[in-house]
Amino acid sequence: MRVLAAMSGGVDSAVAAARAVDAGHDVVGVHMALSRTPAQERTGSRGCCSIEDASDARRAADVLGIPYYVWDMSERFEQTVVADFLAEYAAGRTPNPCVRCNEHVKFAALLDKALALGFDAVCTGHYARVVDGPDGARELHRAADPAKDQSYVLAVMGPQRLARAVFPLGDVGSKAQVRAEAVARGLSVAAKPDSYDICFVADGDTQGFLRRALGEQPGDVVDEAGEVVGTHDGAYAYTVGQRRGLALGRPAPDGRPRYVLAVEPVQRRVVVGPAEALDVAQVRGDAAVWFGDVPPVGSTCAVQVRAHGADVPARVVAADAGAVTLDVAGAGLRGVAAGQSLVLYDGTRVVGQATVSTTRTARDLVGAEHPAAAGTHA
Repeated sequence: MRVLAAMSGGVDSAVAAARAVDAGHDVVGVHMALSRTPAQERTGSRGCCSIEDASDARRAADVLGIPYYVWDMSERFEQTVVADFLAEYAAGRTPNPCVRCNEHVKFAALLDKALALGFDAVCTGHYARVVDGPDGARELHRAADPAKDQSYVLAVMGPQRLARAVFPLGDVGSKAQVRAEAVARGLSVAAKPDSYDICFVADGDTQGFLRRALGEQPGDVVDEAGEVVGTHDGAYAYTVGQRRGLALGRPAPDGRPRYVLAVEPVQRRVVVGPAEALDVAQVRGDAAVWFGDVPPVGSTCAVQVRAHGADVPARVVAADAGAVTLDVAGAGLRGVAAGQSLVLYDGTRVVGQATVSTTRTARDLVGAEHPAAAGTHA
């Protein structure tokens, strides 16, 4: 099988490419240049896609003895990931740029180009497993190492693109095992730090990035009754569930801490209130992607709404080809924001994915539904 190995310059993608070579595939390495003005070097775990990363990927390809190319994907990345990131925050939602990158770049633009050039599949260093189901269809499952599992950010790819994906690291027991394997293979990236931050915000200052792009948009912080209790320089700097950094001028009457309940960008308002107002009883997701049949109403599953969050039990209230509503009352789900990805699981198997559009608390269920909203953590 002809396999295009996406090589970021990190240890995961290098070992994944090596494993693809070991499996007997005809492997070609490619580094995606995603930044229009790449930095010369990374700073620890900050960012990625630097010139240093491209050089590291080239050295790994040389060790593996495979052809290597750099493809300029910066325009596509800017249009579909960075622009979406800014538009979502400006609209009061919380996007996940890794999900959008997998959707529009790695398993859309990159895969489409690979197929056009005669490749059969794209190989990446993601931690997830692909399993052949009872009916022969390929299933996306959690990785063997739950601490590194990335099925949450991959679920958006859908079954058609999953059929062209190879994840050689899905069965490894730990990241330490990957690093040890890299040492044994003579890969210089064996000890390279992981990149944990948003790759296009290399200094880690997401608020500063948003402020420079969106400008200052001062407004009020209000309580549930609409009383002004503080001010802000931009509603996009807040997220549902946030407690710190609110700089409230008036404490709550009962002295209890207050949290962001909603972000209203049109009114330039941030609404705050008690913690219990964040407890989610129902969550709806739109733009659904299903791996198989749409789950029937009344069926149960687990749902995860944050990349590094635990899943919680849920029951399907409504579902069709494009949307799903889940009952999560009593599951301990709190502070879910519009724009987040929700992923449904049956055990380790990914059932489907959707983008959160609205949530309901227990109080909402006897009133009107409110759009979920968010900004970035302060």
